[in-house]
Amino acid sequence: MYINCHSYYSLRYGTLTVERLSELAAAAGVQRLVMTDINNTTGVPDFVRECRSRGITPAAGIEFREGNTLLYIGIARNNEGFRELNEFLTHHNFAGEPLPPRPPSFPNAYIIYPAGGGVNGRAALQDNRSDGGVSGSAAAHGNGYGGAEGTGNGTDKAGPGGTGRGGGNITAATLRDNEYLGIRPAAAGRLLSTAKNELSKYVILQPVTMESPADYPVHRSLRAVDNNLLLSRLEPHMTASPDEIITPESELIRPFGMWPQVVENTRRLLNDCSLEIDFTTHKNKKIYSASRYDDKLLLEKLAWDGMKYRYGKNNRVAEERVKHELEIIDRLGFSAYFLITWDIIRYSMACGFYHVGRGSGANSVVAYCLKITNVDPIDLNLYFERFINPKRTSPPDFDIDYSWKERDTVTEYIFRRYGHRHTALLGTVNTFRGKSIVRELGKVHGLPVDEIDALISNPSAESNRGEIQDLIFETGNKIADFPNLRSIHAGGVLISEEPVCCYTALDMPPKGFPTTQWDMYTAEELGYEKLDILSQRGIGHIKESAEVIRANRGVDVDVHAVQQFKKDPLVKEHLRRGDAKGCFYIESPSMRGLLQKLQCDDYLTLVAASSVIRPGVARSGMMRQFIYRFHNPDKFEYIHPVMKDLLSETFGVMVYQEDVLKVCHHFAGLDLSDADTLRRAMSGKYRSHKEMQKITERFFSNCHDKGYPEAITKEVWRQIESFAGYSFSKAHSASYAVESFQSLWLKAHYPLEFMVAVINNFGGFYRTWVYVHEARREGAAIEPPCINRSTYKTTIYDKTIFIGLIHIQGLETTLAKEIIGERDNSGDFKGIEDFISRIGPGLEQTVILIRTGAFRFTGKSKALLLWEAHLLINKGKSETARTLFNPEPKKFVMPPFEQSQLEDAYDEIELLGFPVTLTWFDMLQTRFRGDVTAAEMKGLIGRRVKMVGHLVTVKYIKTVKREWMNFGCFVDHGGEFFDTTHFPQSLVRWPFRGSGTYLIQGKIVDEFGSTSMEVEKMARLPVQPDPRY
Repeated sequence: MYINCHSYYSLRYGTLTVERLSELAAAAGVQRLVMTDINNTTGVPDFVRECRSRGITPAAGIEFREGNTLLYIGIARNNEGFRELNEFLTHHNFAGEPLPPRPPSFPNAYIIYPAGGGVNGRAALQDNRSDGGVSGSAAAHGNGYGGAEGTGNGTDKAGPGGTGRGGGNITAATLRDNEYLGIRPAAAGRLLSTAKNELSKYVILQPVTMESPADYPVHRSLRAVDNNLLLSRLEPHMTASPDEIITPESELIRPFGMWPQVVENTRRLLNDCSLEIDFTTHKNKKIYSASRYDDKLLLEKLAWDGMKYRYGKNNRVAEERVKHELEIIDRLGFSAYFLITWDIIRYSMACGFYHVGRGSGANSVVAYCLKITNVDPIDLNLYFERFINPKRTSPPDFDIDYSWKERDTVTEYIFRRYGHRHTALLGTVNTFRGKSIVRELGKVHGLPVDEIDALISNPSAESNRGEIQDLIFETGNKIADFPNLRSIHAGGVLISEEPVCCYTALDMPPKGFPTTQWDMYTAEELGYEKLDILSQRGIGHIKESAEVIRANRGVDVDVHAVQQFKKDPLVKEHLRRGDAKGCFYIESPSMRGLLQKLQCDDYLTLVAASSVIRPGVARSGMMRQFIYRFHNPDKFEYIHPVMKDLLSETFGVMVYQEDVLKVCHHFAGLDLSDADTLRRAMSGKYRSHKEMQKITERFFSNCHDKGYPEAITKEVWRQIESFAGYSFSKAHSASYAVESFQSLWLKAHYPLEFMVAVINNFGGFYRTWVYVHEARREGAAIEPPCINRSTYKTTIYDKTIFIGLIHIQGLETTLAKEIIGERDNSGDFKGIEDFISRIGPGLEQTVILIRTGAFRFTGKSKALLLWEAHLLINKGKSETARTLFNPEPKKFVMPPFEQSQLEDAYDEIELLGFPVTLTWFDMLQTRFRGDVTAAEMKGLIGRRVKMVGHLVTVKYIKTVKREWMNFGCFVDHGGEFFDTTHFPQSLVRWPFRGSGTYLIQGKIVDEFGSTSMEVEKMARLPVQPDPRY
């Protein structure tokens, strides 16, 4: 009898998990149950699975709302009806149109209007609120995409009077065959005035929103968060009724004792509705060409042609591997998946887009032959079972990286090629977590911002205790991990055999591509395998480097000559020194330190280092062991002989994801399916805790049966557990290492052009000023923006780099591009008068350009230029005027104005974020630059010294005692980096005080050839004040 149940996927409204909803229904003896979440079908697959497991027949639909107004409830009679409802909601999400007061007639779905509909049917639209935490006009269309301000679902609040506000003057007489009026049990008395011949159009409508009335305060808090209101300002129509709970059927139908026909109508409707979902079959597009057989032939043709290109004609090892893989791919039905991926790569290569193929599919020789990846699995001895194994039922995943500038073009091709009905981006569901819970609940309880901040920073303080604060934490604990709003996966794309709306409604977020309402976990459970089309700034700066080199040097470089790069002496030297600032993935202080400790100068060592640096290896305590064993391969013992057989390449240390597979399969005797499930679970890609527990128990049981000592079993498990979730596959590391070599070669041979490209791609571990500083260290002359020399992005002329107009904070993008366009069309600007005449900028924008130094080519001081700008621009307005002749402007005689480099530096810090005219060190009050420089540290191991450095970055970690310690990275006045370690004892007395230049005292230490300082004291040094203030 429950045809209107909400789970917590009715965002900021429902309080029941899908599992709990089905449990309560089973406990109440419910045999058929309908879940109708508000403006979404996110939880339906989970709902079907949970109901089936408890012997309940599931049915599903959607509760359609505009803001806080219930319009109607759609209930699918069958799978086709579920598709109809999904497509209806999807259409309105895409079009951005309000839902109509009356939907079209659905052949396979019922529509239930709240009895008494038509009262203020559209009144709530002014609230601009709908499912998913949306604020603004788009929210009125139910697209479910959230901004910072939470606003969302409401309720009809029909209550005892049964006066819902949807449907617009709907009466029993005007209903279609598939339409009914829903009446609540508490309002059953209204049927006394209903004509007997109209009773056939009434059904029982008892919404379910919470487990018991005790959950009503939680519901009210969610509604207040959603409507962005104080709890005291919530209006009745914004919330559910406290009686929206599951009760035994006898209680539910008792008020309808005089109207058994209504009970029978409801029962008949329920019996006509069910939903079946097959979780065992693949849902991806099954055929690429004309048939599965044709796909097999085409893939074989492409693979053999590609093998000749990659390996030559007579490579027996490659031939055997390709033949073996093709047989497995065909047997498991994965040919179309490979061909679709190949098709995407073919398109992007035709566009001249560079890509990097990663994922478990990169272990495949067929993928290598199809140019999906550029990693040779045979050369790297990649573990084949990581790619595919007889126990694996899903195809391998491919992660394809593109430049951030090109990814959307590729994504658009996929949608056009495979159709919008069959293609969708993968969604995610963001949950209430951590500080955000306290902040949201603090707002609705009316706490001031400073009190909320104090509550977050020190919740246990006595000053932060009180009735309201306790209620916030009590409610916060209840809603922790509740869905909050829907968002978009980083790059997942689904290409479906059936229309995607067979399984979900779609949202249209700002990216402009249809997006599923459920996440990757649900997609996997349904039988989908996603393609990840990702953006990566590393690819962007490699490609742009080649373009900048061509423009500045007139040289065409081949950035794909990776085999030559691996042998380049200059590249090897940069690797050994850790001189990798700006280089993809290897520029962080910790990675540079690891390169120095390993004295890395070859590709395979860099592949290992790319995974060793991940948190898992360090967390397991094995990073130091790996470095020691790398340098001392004959001075350690393997924990067990089996580990020597499995992990001799990495000296007995699990470095790659597939190492988990190897150890679980060969050491613990788990089958490959269980081993892969364990790996995925530890990587956060599997969410069945029960299954995970069974596999864990099997691991220990098998090891016991094999006679392993318990201590060894526990140690191996400890390493697996701490490692697996933060590791790379070897193919992934190898792909990253290729990019690292490309970046290193460009940096080694064309450092200035390379740094310009890094700056222009706004990507990397560090802020922009670090890369500008690095370019200066490499010999570049750095110039602030100039309206005659700068382009929109940063540019280089020989060895002089002009900062781009894009970096000027507050400068309008349209004005910056207009300046460049006008200059390209009509030549350089002669001065500020000519600039104002041709561009017609406002006073504020002109002042920004003057203060940045963009008019320094005139030879006039900033103060004089500001005077002229005020005189030339009338009250902040200017008109672009072209005259037949250009008369000389009037000359004004002005007194001389003082201007200092220090003033310029402060202007640059304000408008660019860093000084250009001076360095950070030039601005210090002191001339002391330390006892030693970074370059001299190696000769002073064990010595206590003082150094001066400008803070680059800080890494925060907690010790085993839960105390904070820091790792700092500084740059000295010569431009060289040095690293520092701040243990808890010194950090308490001498903490970081924000950005700035520090005097640091400590002891120089060495670990495997990498020097750093253990800090004892430090203080931020004062700078010269701005002379204007």
